[in-house]
Amino acid sequence: MPGSVDEHGEPSPWRLIASAPGQWAGPDELPATGWQAVDRLGTVAAMLRGLAPAGADWSVVAQRMTAAPVAGAALGNALDAADWWMALDLFLRADELAGAGGARLELDGLATLAEVWLDGRRLLDSRNMFVAHAVPLDGLTPGRHRLVIVARSLDAALQQRRPRPRWRAPMIEHQQLRWWRTSVLGRTPGWSPPAAPVGAWRDVRLVLPGASPGWQVGPARLQAWLDGAEGRLDIEVPLQAGGADLRAAPPPVVELLLTRERHTLVEEDPVARVLLQPEAGRACWRTRLRLPVVDPWWPHTHGEPALYRATLRLDDGMQVTFTDLGCIGFRRVEVDTDGGDFRVRINGQPVFCRGACWTPLDVVGLRATPDQHEAAVAQVCATGMNMVRVAGTMVYEEASFHAACDRAGLMVWQEFMFANMDFPHDDEAWRRSVETEARQQLGHWQSHPCVVLVCGNSEVGQQAAMWGAPRADWEPALFHETLPALVGEVLPGTPYWPSSAHGGAFPHAPDSGTTSAYAVGAYLRPLEDARRLAPRFATECLAFANVPPAATLSRLRGGTGVRVTHPAWKEGSPRDLGAGWDFDDVRDHYLELLSGESARTLRYSDHDRYLMLSRITTAEVMAAAMAEWRLPGSACRGALVWWLRDLRPGAGWGLLDDRGLPKSVCHALRRVLQPQAVLLADEGHSGLVAHVINEGPQPLQARLRLDVWRQRSALESLGIDLELAAHGHAAIPVAASLDRWIDLTWAHRFGPRGHEAVSARLLGADGRTLSEHWHFPGGLLRPGREAAQLQADAQALGHGVAEVTLRAETLCPAVHFDVPGWVADDEFFHLAPGETRAVRLRAIDLAPSKRIPPLRGCALAPGLSGPVVIKGGT
Repeated sequence: MPGSVDEHGEPSPWRLIASAPGQWAGPDELPATGWQAVDRLGTVAAMLRGLAPAGADWSVVAQRMTAAPVAGAALGNALDAADWWMALDLFLRADELAGAGGARLELDGLATLAEVWLDGRRLLDSRNMFVAHAVPLDGLTPGRHRLVIVARSLDAALQQRRPRPRWRAPMIEHQQLRWWRTSVLGRTPGWSPPAAPVGAWRDVRLVLPGASPGWQVGPARLQAWLDGAEGRLDIEVPLQAGGADLRAAPPPVVELLLTRERHTLVEEDPVARVLLQPEAGRACWRTRLRLPVVDPWWPHTHGEPALYRATLRLDDGMQVTFTDLGCIGFRRVEVDTDGGDFRVRINGQPVFCRGACWTPLDVVGLRATPDQHEAAVAQVCATGMNMVRVAGTMVYEEASFHAACDRAGLMVWQEFMFANMDFPHDDEAWRRSVETEARQQLGHWQSHPCVVLVCGNSEVGQQAAMWGAPRADWEPALFHETLPALVGEVLPGTPYWPSSAHGGAFPHAPDSGTTSAYAVGAYLRPLEDARRLAPRFATECLAFANVPPAATLSRLRGGTGVRVTHPAWKEGSPRDLGAGWDFDDVRDHYLELLSGESARTLRYSDHDRYLMLSRITTAEVMAAAMAEWRLPGSACRGALVWWLRDLRPGAGWGLLDDRGLPKSVCHALRRVLQPQAVLLADEGHSGLVAHVINEGPQPLQARLRLDVWRQRSALESLGIDLELAAHGHAAIPVAASLDRWIDLTWAHRFGPRGHEAVSARLLGADGRTLSEHWHFPGGLLRPGREAAQLQADAQALGHGVAEVTLRAETLCPAVHFDVPGWVADDEFFHLAPGETRAVRLRAIDLAPSKRIPPLRGCALAPGLSGPVVIKGGT
């Protein structure tokens, strides 16, 4: 922040101290000692993490800092129990204040009950962590100043007596949290670590006039949409002349340049340039641009996410300046809801939306760099997903997240931060704060083509219905009147939907609108329900306690020796508050269903096998359900898995662990979610049907390879040449292509099963495998199968990369690796008899200070008699 140095030019750090609630009324009462200097301002949890010794838990530091001022502050609520004071001493030079305009303090987000003081003068009270503030600092003089921010105890505020809600939200400990505009993260012990957002969770800036002379460009409003083949753009740009009266300054010439971006390269010649016209008073310039032909923005699964960079050229007669306004995309979004349907169309094309619910990359600091967002979004797209949902249980993401989604072609289901509770919309002050919040957030999203739908909340109507509230309470005015009106005003052309679970006879009905789909999962329904009860659109689904790789388990308290019943394990295993079960129990139910083995017996007799079968179970269940929903004849139009990434180490809901390492479920889903895919559907007595899907914008010439496998050889093999239209598909009954009848699904059961598996591979024109899918009529984990045989040889490729070549002598399902310090690009795949496959492994930590670990480990599969040592590793 400008000026964060003392009078000698030395850096002046932020300092942190905790107090009992209300112990100090203002900065004049603050003590001179007891402060902790922190590296940078942020959430209190992030600042405490910076103070913790290497390897120590930040929450221990929080406990120590609050133990004296707040008697009895428990480890889990130390952040909300105390008042947290942040102070910065700074020195301002005369030249920094020499401009014509006034200084201002910009605060992009303070959590949650905050006060801001400068030199003992109270500048601001904030009661909404999602609202940004800009405070003018008139009369600011050179010299020393002191900026103080205090985040008051939320626990103390929650003790105020207020009207009781009409229903309860069981996942939240304190129901009166509904009055405070803050995140439920850190306040839902069943699934969120105790890192409640407290403090400056977004940037704090001191803007000085000496640093910004001349005409200043304010936040631009860019509205781009597709009208047939024509692209249209409305642009509105506020300008200020250093605070001087605009009527006394000659109007500048303002021009918009639009340039097509291709990947990371920018074409030099603009595709359009147009003058902006000043509004009355010349405080705002605007225009409408029409382009007869544009390249549309598509989800990456269906086309190119074409972007155009908008640049403002400003000529005031003395100098010419250029301001980058960011990128826009031209697309048309529609949602078909006739007859209870919920089908998303992009540019007129129906899109099967699949993906996961986004979680913050750093749940402690709630910040991420643009590079981190780029890498995380690229990982999502590589898995074949085309949508993420930013749910109302989380926080609003930063601009770099949406920019990364724009570039990658990743659609965003964007919710306002409301979840489950009975919010007090009738309270005027509360409602005004929410309207300010909504307008600000909509302003952030309005130029991003990735935001294809805005949703009012997460499961509010569903919670009301399931609690037994009358039907009239299921549709609060906030989500059915206030927010849709604001979205229509600020984001015309972007669909609005009231809640993540909405439509039908009741909000959680799977056959209409959108729903939270947990029939297969928490409700322990059989796998067949994925087809029988296919949701129209699952905004969240398939929540399992997914066991992560061994590298993740090694970071639990106690390391890899921790067993599933240990408290350290249970910290990372999600659960509903007050329930007599957790999501480990859900996983165990399906483990027993698929394997016929007792989860309880495995846990105490062969824990390693228990972990292996647990990883395979959730991978197979999730992939099977998603494959069913994706079939062209399915009633399902979209499915988003409940959580992309864990919030802490352990067997969480995430497809990835808390640091982004893929779990078994991530690998399994990648094989059924690619834009060009083959999926085998078990139609019982009608046999197997191979569904071939081409979501891309170009025709697909491919060859379908079908094999019927015994344990050591093929029973039948055949190839079929295909040509699919763009955005097309084909359904091929496998039996119709065979010269003789084989009970491929083992539905007739006239005798013993004559084969172990059927595989379908989709090969591109170059022979490369685009997709593969397997069907195991007796179950992948069927007991009694002949022992599998496998060989594994490694070769180092340098730079922390190695290649392991696998050769299967027999059918080897669910092959995976255990190589400490390394992660595989692919695993939990099936190998056919005689098949050879090369898989790359990468060192997990390539930091300069880290030594690359030796490549020593083994390949594993459930049918092997034991681990297969990887030969050749060093």
